[in-house]
Amino acid sequence: MSRSPHKTLTISRLFPRLPFVPFEALVALGARADARRRTIARRVVCALALCSLAGVPAMAQESADAPQQASAPAVAAAPAASASDVQAGFDARQKVLDRRTAENNYRYAVAQHNCYSGFFVNHCLGRARDQMRVVQADIRSQQLQLDDEQRAVRAHNRDEQAALRRAQDEAEAPQRAAQEASSVAAYEQKQQQHALDEQQRAAEAPQRAANEEAYEQKQQQHALDEAQRQGEQAQAQRSANEAAYNQKQSDFQKKMAQARAQGEQKAQEHAQKAEHFEQKQEDAAKHKQDVEERQKQAAEKAQQKQQQQIQQQQQQQEQQKEQQDQ
Repeated sequence: MSRSPHKTLTISRLFPRLPFVPFEALVALGARADARRRTIARRVVCALALCSLAGVPAMAQESADAPQQASAPAVAAAPAASASDVQAGFDARQKVLDRRTAENNYRYAVAQHNCYSGFFVNHCLGRARDQMRVVQADIRSQQLQLDDEQRAVRAHNRDEQAALRRAQDEAEAPQRAAQEASSVAAYEQKQQQHALDEQQRAAEAPQRAANEEAYEQKQQQHALDEAQRQGEQAQAQRSANEAAYNQKQSDFQKKMAQARAQGEQKAQEHAQKAEHFEQKQEDAAKHKQDVEERQKQAAEKAQQKQQQQIQQQQQQQEQQKEQQDQ
């Protein structure tokens, strides 16, 4: 029996081996596109890698040499340069280490991707991991060295600040002593002035007592006058209230008399209206009786007339019958 050819694609065809591409190129292309755009991006990356393959070792060597050039002792250069320049140098070295870390991670990711297109995948992954860890250890040692230098510079700056403060305190010691002596003299002068003031107050105590007694007498007299004035005002108010009350009572009696007179007048008018209403009722009943009587007479007359008409018709019918018989 012949076997049919295997129709599935191999791993090498699904994942073609990619050369190393700079980290900025991959970020510019966009690594998180969909499946179709990812395939196009891989082809473009391959083309860029072939074009820039000669420049990759130089860039890697430059990025590897930069930390070594920047790793000069910063503590020795700190006195010659300002603190901002030293910090700028530290920041530049930190950026280089961060870039190397990003490139190392990217290079390891590319190596992992390429390992899956080969046969010995685990061996390839282990070798890529070892290379990544070697570069990572170098970056870690340079990072530790940079951190030590930064701590040393900060400690040196703290020592300098402490020395400056001590020198400033020593320089200002005579001025502080003079200020303290001036403060002591001013305090003693204030104490003497306070003692003089106490003596003057003690001498003026009888006059103050007499003034207080006179003030209390004035207050008492004022209270008596105020009470008398309030009593007079209360009496006048009571008199006015009594007069107003009497006037209100008089007005009330007048209003009551007017109300009684109006009530009597209204009662008379009501009686007259009732009598007039009864007269109207009697006239209406009489008129109704007259109308009914006239209606009865009219009905009797109409009935008599109708009977007369009936009799006349009967007579006419009899006469006609007699004429017909003749």
